[in-house]
Amino acid sequence: MSSYIRTRALSKHGRVKSRPAPRSRSSTQRDRFMKVGFIGLGAMGTGMALNLRKAGYDLVVHDLRRDGAKPLEEAGATWAETVAELGRVADVVFTSLPGPKEMQEVGLGEHGLLSTMRPGTAWFDLTTNSPSVVREAHPVCHEKDVDLFDAPVSGGPKGARSGKLAIYVGGDRDAFDRHGKVLQAVGDQVMYVGEIGAGNTAKLVHNCASLTIRTAIAEVFTLGVKAGVDPTALWHAMRQGAIGRSRTFDRVGDRYLQSAYDPPSFALILADKDFRLALELAAQLDVPMKCAEAAYEDVQDALARGWGHRDSQSPMHLQNERAGVTVQLTAEEVQETLERG
Repeated sequence: MSSYIRTRALSKHGRVKSRPAPRSRSSTQRDRFMKVGFIGLGAMGTGMALNLRKAGYDLVVHDLRRDGAKPLEEAGATWAETVAELGRVADVVFTSLPGPKEMQEVGLGEHGLLSTMRPGTAWFDLTTNSPSVVREAHPVCHEKDVDLFDAPVSGGPKGARSGKLAIYVGGDRDAFDRHGKVLQAVGDQVMYVGEIGAGNTAKLVHNCASLTIRTAIAEVFTLGVKAGVDPTALWHAMRQGAIGRSRTFDRVGDRYLQSAYDPPSFALILADKDFRLALELAAQLDVPMKCAEAAYEDVQDALARGWGHRDSQSPMHLQNERAGVTVQLTAEEVQETLERG
């Protein structure tokens, strides 16, 4: 028996008694007969589920903790005693769970969602999950004629409450076109990324970049503070520089993503000088610079190849070679992506 799934008896008539949905104030009015299930009412799930209810959806919820559903029930949602009961009545199911193990238990385990979900229904797993796990679950769902999507979100609990969330969706495109509209009640940036597993791949890449960048920021910030600059003044100075004024990933569009390093906007030989001076300062102050030193190795390798008069983003191309991949967009593709917001 799964540690997550509860198998209490069904209600008297074997189904959830739905409360009538309030009059919708959004374009979901025509979907008022759709019943949406939501499992996992933690810091993220509660906010997302409440937004589904606010959008007018007839909502049925379940969690390990009954008291976690209190704000949802107060908003008019219906409680399901078990995962199987919820799966039986829902047209679309959302799961927001701690990780791969819980997703497998809730969806594929004994008395799990797939034991009761009807053909033609859909399951959006909002969990930050393993791409291989959702790919393994996909054919099992397909056999039941249930459309599975991996749809992890980015924006944190604050974004879950406000609806300011990015949702990265992987799954069958035609199925997404049929079912994906409901996601607009959860996040303001709903993006179809590709086939099953692509959603979590995009989320993991995003989070890995975020965590790496944070480490680099902490590293250089300690350098500035230890050199005697007031933290407030240093932060303001960083925010007003070229990097600070632009979105982090926008700056790679013109160079790295197009593999266009000539002519340079900022030559690598000049970047090398700045980088070297920063590391010299760190050495003088005994500030560890693990991230910067790793990046500087690539700068030196690029210079050794004679790339000194190419753009300072050219060392990024070394990683493409190490990974055995080609990254090559056209200027039109870059512009189209930027215009999407």
